[in-house]
Amino acid sequence: MKKTTALTLAATAAVATTLGLSGCTTDADTASYNLSQAAEQFEIERRITVTTGFANEVALQVEGRCSVESADSFLAGALEITCKIGPDRYAKHFVVKGDNDIVTIQQTETVDVSVYHHRVLIKPENLLPEFDYEAGEQ
Repeated sequence: MKKTTALTLAATAAVATTLGLSGCTTDADTASYNLSQAAEQFEIERRITVTTGFANEVALQVEGRCSVESADSFLAGALEITCKIGPDRYAKHFVVKGDNDIVTIQQTETVDVSVYHHRVLIKPENLLPEFDYEAGEQ
């Protein structure tokens, strides 16, 4: 009976330790996450540069408040770059990476992101669906 209790306590301690360690995040993880969130909200200035490996020349350079994501649509292995260029104006670029191309994404300004608090972004336009209402004669 004592052996079973000891095994149960050891198993419980192992599970608790595993769960405790898997939930640990460092300040660097938190800051990285906060920077990524700010970039997706077009709050961070970036420079995206595509360099060709064969000619070792800059093929494309985009600067501004840009979001960079993998293009999951029709272009396999492409990058989708969306930049905010005005209050309600956006531009989209696609970069199809070749075998020898190098893409660098640089943050061009420092940004103060706190590791001590979080923020919640609520966009009402994403909560309420856009719908068309038609009223006809009866």
